[in-house]
Amino acid sequence: MKIRSIISSALLLSVSLFTQAADDNTTSHSLTLSEANKLVALPLHCVETPYPYKTGIVLGSADDLKEPSALHPVFYGCFDWHSAAHGYWSLVTLLRQFSGLEQADQVKAVLKRNLTADKVAREVDFFSKDINDSFERTYGWAWLLKLSDELHSWQDPKAKELAANLQPLADLIVERYINFLPRLVYPVRVGEHTNTAFGLSFAYDYAVNREHKELQQLIAKRAKDYFLDDKNCPISWEPSGYDFLSPCLEEIGLMQRVLPEQKFLTWLEKFMPQLAAPDFSLAVGEVGDRTDGKLVHLDGLNFSRAWNLYALANQFPQYAHLRKIADKHMAHSYPNLIGDSYEGGHWLGSFAIQALNQTQQ
Repeated sequence: MKIRSIISSALLLSVSLFTQAADDNTTSHSLTLSEANKLVALPLHCVETPYPYKTGIVLGSADDLKEPSALHPVFYGCFDWHSAAHGYWSLVTLLRQFSGLEQADQVKAVLKRNLTADKVAREVDFFSKDINDSFERTYGWAWLLKLSDELHSWQDPKAKELAANLQPLADLIVERYINFLPRLVYPVRVGEHTNTAFGLSFAYDYAVNREHKELQQLIAKRAKDYFLDDKNCPISWEPSGYDFLSPCLEEIGLMQRVLPEQKFLTWLEKFMPQLAAPDFSLAVGEVGDRTDGKLVHLDGLNFSRAWNLYALANQFPQYAHLRKIADKHMAHSYPNLIGDSYEGGHWLGSFAIQALNQTQQ
């Protein structure tokens, strides 16, 4: 309830701006310091909240029955490992973008307390066990690399130390990708954690920004292997009941990264020709019960759809009309960031921040 009262007034203003943009085609809303001051409360509330927690681990023996904070001394909050990873990403990205963040000192203290070399080493030990080879594959892997990338991009003396502390885990995740992708014969096209296109997108950004040529080339190759011949994506089949990712739009987001512009546009015309129509429409995902951890996924779907639609509209003027659809998706789900129970609050803020950062890039 405290989080709800802190954030509600700013979010209501944001929602009215999104709604106006969706209705009258004005400029889309973007992330501001005022909103950042409210949104940062969500990850601050959860990254050190140990319970409830979903482990998602395979037990090799009774010795593996330990407190989450013992197994994952960094990523033990926010209900599960991957949500903790993008919770930390939210903290870093908001602090990096807004040096005047009201809770900057609190954020820095959390980062200093948890992103230590010792704690990361224990995370690495967990991942290094054979039994955990597929742990968080590939959703959590992608968010971990996104967190690492954000730390490396943050021009702050403390960030350099934090990035160095996290690097051994990032290096291990890179090794996981390099080992796994040649063995993945077919892509996973669901709208949840195992979606291959999403799992490769953030990893590709990391590879480009960190100049990791081997990872970049491997992801580009496998993306083309999996998706280059795809046509007429059945977006009318979306969403499935638990989707927080759009299989069609995540695939577009990945191919937009790995293909040259003209080749991408040619591919897109075959993959989703209807997107080019100025009157193209896409209904928002409707949530039946926001206290249900699976059903609330549909708010995440609206945010992730929005960030892919914004990316298209930003790069290609002929797809500028998609911005209005993205705005409608944002306007639908943005109010619910603080209306949710912990089932949504522990992760939806990260999705909203990612979408907001795409509005005008």
